[in-house]
Amino acid sequence: MTGTAHDSEYFRRRADEARAAASGKGRGEEAAVAGELALAYAALARRRAAADAEDQPISAVVSVEPA
Repeated sequence: MTGTAHDSEYFRRRADEARAAASGKGRGEEAAVAGELALAYAALARRRAAADAEDQPISAVVSVEPA
């Protein structure tokens, strides 16, 4: 699979979606995974925003595929 560059808004939206999934599933493993994804997407949004502010590309491309 090839990587695609996304802006910080994309990662913010994905973090919001993952947070909603985590809060809507109760206390099972799916909620824990969704919570971890929310944290990861939030970190990517911050990193992308910082790179945009410095006008530098992010060197790593992250691919998330369903299990």
